[in-house]
Amino acid sequence: MLQRSISKLARLCVNQDAKIATIRATVVAAILAGLLLVLMNLSSATGTPDFTTFEAGEERKKAFFTFFLPLIEEQNAELLEVRSDVMELAEQSEQLSFFEEIKIRNLAENYGVEDFNLENQTHWETLIRRIDVVPPSLALAQAANESAWGTSRFARQANNYFGHWCFVEGCGVVPERRPEGATHEVADFNSAAQSVARYMQNLNRHPAYSELRAKRETLRERSQEISGLALVSELENYSERGSDYVVELAEMIRFNELEELDNSSAGD
Repeated sequence: MLQRSISKLARLCVNQDAKIATIRATVVAAILAGLLLVLMNLSSATGTPDFTTFEAGEERKKAFFTFFLPLIEEQNAELLEVRSDVMELAEQSEQLSFFEEIKIRNLAENYGVEDFNLENQTHWETLIRRIDVVPPSLALAQAANESAWGTSRFARQANNYFGHWCFVEGCGVVPERRPEGATHEVADFNSAAQSVARYMQNLNRHPAYSELRAKRETLRERSQEISGLALVSELENYSERGSDYVVELAEMIRFNELEELDNSSAGD
């Protein structure tokens, strides 16, 4: 839209009387400058840094953590808000309004709680267990590991920082070394924030991470910290590397002292 406006403004200066054209040119120049400034601000506000421009090592790590930590904390804050709402509705499950019922059923579908029954206490407990935070230390370590600190082809081309696959033709980027006969693609996201949201939803609903969710629930019940180091052992299914992948993530968390970031994200 802004580009079309710029083109229209530029055409106003063509074939005009010299004096009028001069005045128009001055006005147009000021407007163009303002539009360009808006474009630059929009780019800087919504764009993801090109992590390849940062020197590998501490400089790139700092840029990576600085960019992703707010996205992770924002998503965790949203999860805690929804969790609180669901817990409140669970306490009055027999008196829900029509719209509250729709809200709960939609959440149950989004989090993979099949055939949700409003009168079934186990269903409510399952839903609440699935709507919870992912420790920032764990999310940061996985994002860095899966995206090569934001420099991988899939991170740069598809905003995919957690190695998510999709299985509908055209849903993402085709891996260069995809085995013959395989149909998966690497999912394409509109933004890094969308990639973070999908990652958390994946951990919160996929059957492969049920043990992670159970351990997280136990930590809550015992009023213990929900930390990346406490949950990382339940991620063997995330990668074909299995236990080696878990060890590598734990080392990344410890080496980069990421566990201290977990204190403020668990909620009450």
